[in-house]
Amino acid sequence: MTAGQVLDRAVERWPDEVAIIFRGEETNYRELGLRSDALAWALRDLGLRPGDRVAVMAPNCLEWSNCYFGIGKAGLVLVPINVLFKEDEAHYILENSGARAIVVYEAFEPLVEAIQSRLPDLEHVIVLGEAKSAKAHNYAELLKRGFGVVTADPGAVAFKAQVKDEDLLSILYTSGTTGRPKGAMLTHRNVTWDAEACSKALPVTHEDVWLCALPMFHTYAETTMIMLPAFVGSKVVIAERFIPDTIMRLIEEHKVTTFPGVPAMYATFLQVPREGRASLDSLKFAVSGGAPMPVETLHAFEKEFDLVVLEGDGPTECSPVTSVNPWDRERKPGSVGLPLPGVEIKIFDDKDNEVPTNEVGEIVVRGQNVMKGYWKMPEATAEALKGGWMHTGDLGKIDEDGYVYILDRKKDMVLVGGLNVYPREVEEVLYAHPAVLQAAVIGVADRLRGEAVKAFIVPRPGMQVSERDIRAWCRQRLAVFKVPRLVEFRSELPMSNTGKVLKRELREQEKHG
Repeated sequence: MTAGQVLDRAVERWPDEVAIIFRGEETNYRELGLRSDALAWALRDLGLRPGDRVAVMAPNCLEWSNCYFGIGKAGLVLVPINVLFKEDEAHYILENSGARAIVVYEAFEPLVEAIQSRLPDLEHVIVLGEAKSAKAHNYAELLKRGFGVVTADPGAVAFKAQVKDEDLLSILYTSGTTGRPKGAMLTHRNVTWDAEACSKALPVTHEDVWLCALPMFHTYAETTMIMLPAFVGSKVVIAERFIPDTIMRLIEEHKVTTFPGVPAMYATFLQVPREGRASLDSLKFAVSGGAPMPVETLHAFEKEFDLVVLEGDGPTECSPVTSVNPWDRERKPGSVGLPLPGVEIKIFDDKDNEVPTNEVGEIVVRGQNVMKGYWKMPEATAEALKGGWMHTGDLGKIDEDGYVYILDRKKDMVLVGGLNVYPREVEEVLYAHPAVLQAAVIGVADRLRGEAVKAFIVPRPGMQVSERDIRAWCRQRLAVFKVPRLVEFRSELPMSNTGKVLKRELREQEKHG
């Protein structure tokens, strides 16, 4: 199925049922279907054609779901941009993807305006809210015009039928060991198939109420909070941001039954004072993904709230869910559960041979949810998908019952609250500081965020620099979650005989204090 077909099927089955609640206002499936049709028509009317990329840079809102389905129905390709990104980070994604249009929240319009002159492909800026530039389009006006057309003539969106499930739905930029993110190309089939597999693995139905506190620019939210609820025809309450006591009140107010989150969210729930806090009694279960969940946090949360947490996993390249602990069988704390129905997971050695049960190797995945490849990166694609298996870069094992465990990462990537940080990018920013001679960045354990970014710095001889200076420098050039939370100054870093910083030694030193 295509993304548009998933929503249109929901419209046929449950037209008057509530699809989304945002800021207390309800939108039913019929309205969501019409709005996405209207946006699809409006985008095509601007001259955008199948395969063109449309970026979206907006916080959690109703329009996110509308953009997701509308862009898909038009045969265009969604390119989400993290709202925490600064100019250089957003510029890279817009330039690399060749986006012809961007839907941007009004607060971020100045950022886009500042870099647009360096983006020859970017023809249309569509603003959610009040546009400051006379050249920008107003999202509400475009939608209104499209709504008038599609309600008068449903045939105006006949182009929807030309969209195929093998067509690209989105390009999601994911971090790696290189200095720049790679664009994982996900097709309509990848995402809709993954959503269907999730619906088989989890006890979700049309009667469920979800709460989306995950950032909607992230693949985790897009599959589990946009596609999956539409697949089963259930309701989603969208939270603008994650504020623990506010989220708990929303859960109680709307009788939310299902909550997907990242480990950091569960850790902060535990810090909300018992006195006066809202109840989570309506929840049937919760799901944790995006980063490994400390077993201590899992047990503490379940004990405090008498609620089951199902831990799962999956990389962006796999749409992204590949495994989850079963709700109707044994759960194994510390494991990310069993493969989704139809997904194969194995453990390979460095020569791509499968290793025996409980032996450690690289986690590889095969299934209809595995990406088409990396945008404009044929060599990286061939390496990641060699032998028909997605090589995740994670080290893990599979036990005798088929449960998957993630033990470490081959990649240097750091996961901060479920968001990827690649050390080389941070290191390049650090090396640009005039007082920095050498720099190395690793992830260290953090109780709330899973991991925190730590920088080791060797200052230039005779130059003075403080931890505050380093963080201020980084804050001007990097998204907040990438800024080193910890900075340690040293006279030298451990080096190999080829001149490479031995990060494994730094990690070992951190582990042993």
